[in-house]
This record gives sequence, C-alpha cells and structure tokens, in this order.
Amino acid sequence: MQIGMIGTGYVGLVTGACFSEYGVTVTCVDKDDKKIKSLNKGEIPFYEPGLKDLVNRNVKQGRLFFTTSISDAVLNSQAVFIAVGTPPNEDGTADLSHVFTVAKSIAEHINNYKVIVTKSTVPVGTGKGIIELIASVTGSKLNFDVVSNPEFLREGAAIEDFMRPDRIVIGAETDRAISVMKELYSPLYLIETPFVITNIETAELIKYAANAFLATKISFINEIANLCDKVNANVHDVSRAMGLDGRIGKKFLHPGPGFGGSCFPKDTRALITIANEYNVDLNVVTATVKTNYKQRDIMLQRIIATMDGDVKDKTLAFLGLAFKPNTDDLRDAPAIYLIEQLLKKGAKIRAYDPAAMENAKSIISPITFCTDVYSTIEGADATVLTTEWNQFRNLDLTIIKSLMTGPYFFDLRNVYEPKKLTEHGFIHFSVGRR
Repeated sequence: MQIGMIGTGYVGLVTGACFSEYGVTVTCVDKDDKKIKSLNKGEIPFYEPGLKDLVNRNVKQGRLFFTTSISDAVLNSQAVFIAVGTPPNEDGTADLSHVFTVAKSIAEHINNYKVIVTKSTVPVGTGKGIIELIASVTGSKLNFDVVSNPEFLREGAAIEDFMRPDRIVIGAETDRAISVMKELYSPLYLIETPFVITNIETAELIKYAANAFLATKISFINEIANLCDKVNANVHDVSRAMGLDGRIGKKFLHPGPGFGGSCFPKDTRALITIANEYNVDLNVVTATVKTNYKQRDIMLQRIIATMDGDVKDKTLAFLGLAFKPNTDDLRDAPAIYLIEQLLKKGAKIRAYDPAAMENAKSIISPITFCTDVYSTIEGADATVLTTEWNQFRNLDLTIIKSLMTGPYFFDLRNVYEPKKLTEHGFIHFSVGRR
C-alpha cells in the first residue's frame, strides 16, 4: 500500500516513519521547503528517541519520501493522512484553518477513490465538514471517504506507542473505508491490538475525552498532594495504594508542578469550548484546568516563601526545562512559567536541559544556559528540579551542596527522599511529602 502524510510535525513524521517500517510506501508532505530539504538530509526537526534512525533507515530502503508537492502524495496513494497542527485560538477553540486548507488541496488532486484520514486532533464535526468541503470541490461523494483515526502518541515514547498501541480507533461511515484502514494496520493484528470501530464523531471525541481524563488524574493527585502537606501524610503512599485498585490504575498519579506539553492544556480547553457550544457543562474538566494552573502558582509561592519571601538577586539553578523527559517540547512547560515569574521578581536563573536548550534560548531571557548539571548548580542559592530526566535521578548531593552558595533544594518531581536531602544539609521541599 502507498499512503500520503500531509504534515511533518511531531505526529505526521512519527506516523509516517512508523508506517514505512511496516513496509508501507509513505510520501510525507510539508509546505516548508527548508524542513523538507533538512529531512532529505536525515536531519530531524525535534527530539524523539529512536526517530532519526527509523527515518534514515526507511529513506535508505526506499519506503519513505519527503516532498513539498501534495499532488505527488495524493495521486499515488490509496490513503492520505491529514496531520497538521490545530493550535488553540485565544478563546480555546482549535484553529482548523490548516486542516481545511489541506483538505481542499487534497480534493483538487483526487484522481480515483481515496480514503482521507484525519490524524490531527480535531473537534467533533470536523470530519463532516471535510466531507462537505471535498464533495464541493470534486462534485461527488462517491470517490472518497473520510476517516477519523486519532493518535495517542506520548512524546518521548512515540515509536513504542505506535508499534505497540493500547488500541486503534477508526471512525468511518463505509465498509470500504474500514477495510482500507484495517489493511493498513494489519501488522497490529499479529499482536492482538484492540480495534475500536465507530462513527466519525465518536472517534473525534475519544481523543479529547482520553486526554481530559488523564489530565484530571494529574490535577486530582496534585490537590491530594497539597492536602498531604497540611496533614503530615505522604502522597506517594496515597497514590501507590490508590493505583493498586484495578478500577483506578497507577499511571498519571504522580504529583508535581502541573501538566504541560502540546496536548493536555490544548485539548482540555478545546473540549470545554466544544461542550459550551452544545450548552453542556464540563465541571470536572473545567476544574482540572483551573487546578493545573493553580498548581504552578503554589510551587512558585513555596519557592519564594522558603527563600525568606524574597528572590531578588538570588540565583536559582533549574534542572530541566522541557515539560517532561525525553522530549525538547517547551509548550506550557511548568519550568518556563516558573522561570518567567521568578525573573519578574528579580531572580537570576541558570538552567540546563539535556534536549531543550536550543528551543529555550528563543523564548526565555535573560538567563544563563549551562552545559551540564554541576556547572548549572555552581554558585546557586537554590536548585529547582523541574523535569525528571534520568541523569538527574542519582546526583551526588554532597558535591551539589558544596558547589552551591545557598542551602535550598526544591524537588518538584519527588525524585529524592526528603530524609536524604535533610541529611545533606538542604532546606528543601517536595510535593506532598512534607
């Protein structure tokens, strides 16, 4: 089978490369000529473990191609995927301009039956809108089908998520379209991956509902962590006991400074705006969003209060900038928010992240970017651990204490045992383990 992948952002590039690993011939399209030239040279525009090798291997073996021409992708493909960005508008709605622009371009090059697949995260009703748009261009609804096939890729583990997914969701209106999609995903039948076959609207809602629920688990455990601080309880014991209940599960019950990234903040807001359009109150999701942003301010105030209420001219060393480990994504990253607020209060910031340094240099200043952990900490009044990269999990606390000017250690990811930090002479706090 041959497919086209319109968009070489995170979802498009990972999906296209993984399909090519299955033996599918994939033509990836992007309007950014510079990006396409870089991809043809083997240069990956973002950090994702294993992706560079995957792309280069399949390019070399003649299954993965990059171009700026949509016609090349559409004319020779049985299925064409729309994998372009849907960034949030000011009111929280998803900006669908790129999706419909691509849909129109696809329609202009349809030469025989095609399955048009929305991989982008889009609100309910988008699929029907694409059907109407393409039909208006082609003059017929007989030579194409539209399918919703939402992605569930975690940044930092995207390849594994694609190759061994929890489920495949296919929203379609015809048996023909479903057949094409099942053929495309046929390698997953060998590992007995569950397939959810439904209508387009349901598939579109599934992605938003899943992300909103996971975000809710994070906000919930953060609120419990704040309560633990007040009542002398340990949130790790609470979350572990909760997670052992099969009805709850242990994942996403890790307290911290709040969720970030490209999905949870955007998708929770978009789901709320969708519900508002239909006069449905999503009180739980609304509370989730409110709690998440409040959590960042709680962390900020704790840092300031612990440092005697004043951070002016104090140096804080940030370990981690990305919103999670194994990615260079800074979108809605708690570390960026904290740094911006501390700078406003006169603090001096030093920072290190294994992958996100270059991205950070373009969005936050003035701060000092360092080359490793220990050069970041040297001379600092406080260390703030904001991203739980593996290389931050077993630091030599004796060396850190000797390099620092001040005694403060803020472990916002609960990497270190409080007792151990106390033994090394730190004034510290973690989240929910006072």
